[in-house]
Amino acid sequence: MNRDDLCFTSAVELARMIRTREVSPVELMAAVLARIDDVNPKLNAFTKLLPEQAMDGARAAEHAVMKGEPLGPLHGLPLSIKDMVLTRGVTTMMGSRIFEHRVPDVDVPMVERLRAAGAVFFGKTTTPEFGWKAVTDSPVSGITRNPWDTSVTPGGSSGGASAQIAAGMGTLATGGDGAGSIRVPASFTGLFGIKPQYGRIPFAPQGGGDMLAHLGPLTRTVADAALFLSATAGPDDRDRFSLEAPPADYLGELGRGIEGLRIAWSPTLGYVDNLDPQVRAVTEEAVKAFESLGAHVDVVEDPGFGDPKPIIDTYWCVNFAIVLEHYLDAWSGKIDPALEACAREGMAMGPLDFARAQVERHAYYYRVLPFFDRYDLLMTPSVATLPFTAGALYPEGYAEHPWDWIRWAPYSFPFNLTHLPAASVPAGFSREGLPIGLQLVGRRFAETTVLRAAAAFEEARPWADRRPPI
Repeated sequence: MNRDDLCFTSAVELARMIRTREVSPVELMAAVLARIDDVNPKLNAFTKLLPEQAMDGARAAEHAVMKGEPLGPLHGLPLSIKDMVLTRGVTTMMGSRIFEHRVPDVDVPMVERLRAAGAVFFGKTTTPEFGWKAVTDSPVSGITRNPWDTSVTPGGSSGGASAQIAAGMGTLATGGDGAGSIRVPASFTGLFGIKPQYGRIPFAPQGGGDMLAHLGPLTRTVADAALFLSATAGPDDRDRFSLEAPPADYLGELGRGIEGLRIAWSPTLGYVDNLDPQVRAVTEEAVKAFESLGAHVDVVEDPGFGDPKPIIDTYWCVNFAIVLEHYLDAWSGKIDPALEACAREGMAMGPLDFARAQVERHAYYYRVLPFFDRYDLLMTPSVATLPFTAGALYPEGYAEHPWDWIRWAPYSFPFNLTHLPAASVPAGFSREGLPIGLQLVGRRFAETTVLRAAAAFEEARPWADRRPPI
């Protein structure tokens, strides 16, 4: 197997090959670092690389294999961590000059579990400042680009992770999702990305976000994401919202198929009026595959949820007002100007504005909940637009606004407000060769249903063997 083939091999297959000594963790890490040297200058997917530490970790992993020691499920697999996630002893800037030199003394529980499962940490991936938008550029790390077309964005805020995995610069990447920050970049780069049920992967210490942000993986295959969840899910006392349930048999569930599942396909959710025609056509065609796999699919143009955009707008502005409250005056002009505009709008809001948004969020959840008494899954496009110019906040043709990127990502944030599990699967490509994603949303606690459906679709219409022209 040549170097690039090794870099594009799935995590599940690499884990097997390491156990059977068909590939060495040292050989694998060396291949990944060499590909990063070749490809990353065109993409800018990393804020920090740790080649010496990574090779030391790979050598230790190889020694454990040769000695016949017990091996974790991710033993020897290269792992990147998003720059929003605290990593002990390694700079975590959150895409901001404010924290450019911060070195945390703790790992979040997810990182602890990934290390304990045997993954070898080799670098931090880029994010917009404080993960505030669904494209990836920041004052501290510059613009990150899409390996399918370097003139366009890979999405965000987990854009470094998506560019990395899509370009074969590693095996597993962590993401975070407060309004679509796993699903948008998965859609824009032709990957699988899942935001599990809120609390499934514990998150501590938390900052702002007011119970919007979920942790999860971006991977080339559904099985790789299932492997990641198996290693990271489960309760932790440091996160008081973590779910008191052991990890499911995520990998074992993948082969169950979807015969008899009840699926609703909603191309507009009843309120989206800016859906790109190519996105609609590709996702509608993809949905047909689920019928051929034995599911029952209904077209539901308007599921009756209403438009929750005013709710997320309030949450978003208030959250970043809190994040920047003690920094904004001193750092004004040195942070992303659109983020500053968003935060200042939040500062101008009163307590009743936020209290009203909380009440409306509860009401929205109670409108969504009964829908899943009738359906096992809801499907929508992942994003309303094709990937657009890198460095821009929104696509060409959208009205100017100081900060509002959410208009072009109207499908993802509703399921942060409701905490439901949701994933993006590669549905196909535009005429220009740009990836398009299909969103799968499950009922409460039902990641396994989302994964089963995604795996069945992947088997029917595989995507992981198609590589970007980088």
